[in-house]
Amino acid sequence: MTYRAPLSDFSRILKHVVGYDRVAATTLFEDASMETVEAVLGEAAKMCDEVIAPTLRNGDLDPAVLENGVVRTSKGFAEGYQAIAEGGWIASSASPENGGMGLPMAVTTCVNDMLAGANLALQLNPLMTQGQIEALEHHASDELKAIYLPKLTTGEWAGTMNLTEPQAGSDVGALSSKAEPNGDGSYAITGQKIYITWGDNDFTGNVCHLVLARLPDGAPGTKGISLFIVPKFIPDENGEPGQRNDLRVVSLEHKLGLHGSPTAVMSYEGAKGWLVGEPHDGMRAMFTMMNNARLGVGVQGVGVAEGAYQHALAYANERKQGKSETGTILGHADVRRMLAEMKADTFAARSIALALAVALDMGRATGDAAWKTRAGVLTPIAKAFGTDTGIDVASKGVQVHGGMGYIEETGAAQYLRDVRVTAIYEGTNGIQAMDLVGRKLMDGGEAVFSLLDEIEAHAETAKPHLPELAEAVWQATETLRETTEALLARDMADRFGGAVPYLRAFARVLGADAHLRAACAERDGAVERLARFYITRILPEHSGLCVQARVKDLVPAADFAA
Repeated sequence: MTYRAPLSDFSRILKHVVGYDRVAATTLFEDASMETVEAVLGEAAKMCDEVIAPTLRNGDLDPAVLENGVVRTSKGFAEGYQAIAEGGWIASSASPENGGMGLPMAVTTCVNDMLAGANLALQLNPLMTQGQIEALEHHASDELKAIYLPKLTTGEWAGTMNLTEPQAGSDVGALSSKAEPNGDGSYAITGQKIYITWGDNDFTGNVCHLVLARLPDGAPGTKGISLFIVPKFIPDENGEPGQRNDLRVVSLEHKLGLHGSPTAVMSYEGAKGWLVGEPHDGMRAMFTMMNNARLGVGVQGVGVAEGAYQHALAYANERKQGKSETGTILGHADVRRMLAEMKADTFAARSIALALAVALDMGRATGDAAWKTRAGVLTPIAKAFGTDTGIDVASKGVQVHGGMGYIEETGAAQYLRDVRVTAIYEGTNGIQAMDLVGRKLMDGGEAVFSLLDEIEAHAETAKPHLPELAEAVWQATETLRETTEALLARDMADRFGGAVPYLRAFARVLGADAHLRAACAERDGAVERLARFYITRILPEHSGLCVQARVKDLVPAADFAA
């Protein structure tokens, strides 16, 4: 299984689609010119191609296991992780004050895309640590920052996120984990957490868990939840791993995919932890980590889509079957259709993710609330469409392989098995869609309409160059605008039945805008042909999706009663 980082796509999107030049023009990121970014991404690409990608199959065939209370990781994962840590890629966007590179999130997003395409199971580890670093930077006390951030940024220690409990999945407010004051500024954490990604490993000196728990005076529901950092080994007076804490991995889940990523059931038995942020304000602090992770998870879908596409393309170029002009299945129109859909959708999803990353960077660099609001709108779309694209593209990859795609030895099925969970964790894609039509429209649609205005304005400028494509994008944007207005006329709860098709229609329009911008900027035959394929063959889906979004929830729960 070979993988080559899509550096040309990163450059094309950053330069011509998402306006990275605005990020580089800010004072905060003035050292991150496009030339510098391309050099940085080139170094990350070498690592992903040569070191990380060769470990992909090992994770599937030689999964992580729990032996006598110790998690043993897959062959080659320790060396792969070390390369990621030594390269500084874990903390590429973290503050330089704590050893981070201070690079824009757009750069980190490209690196995470490459890492996920090379080996998603391994990439999950640094992604969790990145989120923990951001949460601590924003909410932890100076004392906690001094202890944990230097070790997390170097990769000496790893971080996790502990939300879910057996009785509390997406309903986090139903958790029962408790935190009792110890009288010395620390707390005794007791409870069980499930689905803890990389709950332990055998290659970092410590594993630091961010755990949601309820103080004795915590109110019911999410408003009474606090956040704690609970290390596997309690740091000593020198900040080094000391006494073993009272927590343990109970078991590892047997999963459909991601076998190299140990998903743990964690037990906290009076484990010592320290409060992060204010009491009873844990959800706000945790959402800092979760929002970071939602972009990261969306990019996981994009990265796996890239890997699956490259795998399928290589097979199509080699497989002889039937009579065709190429002598291989690549000569068959339907195979080319599938490959074009895979490539076009991956480009669209990658563009949406990088548009979100640029919005986050601009919001951070300028403090402009409009950028932060735009990031809020793009977050659920990037997460849901990115992961849906990963699943769709990986499934098509199996189809391109034909019967051999169903045979594990080809590796095509691994992409599909690995990526399937991304539509579930960090907030299911249905929850993302509800967030989009709910919270993200609470401003009366102002942020959405501003984004649609920009798409239509660009389509107008593109009409002299690509009139047919520009007109199609403009008309699709108008349809989405009318659908948004129809949703705004409904009660909040009445929007949810059409939330998923609305989000996908939105993603289709954003993807068409991205392809149109790329085609206008480069005037390259292959780029224009791909844009034409997307806008004429895929974008029309938006129309039916908008019709679905306007239909109310017609089937009551009683119809499904036992």
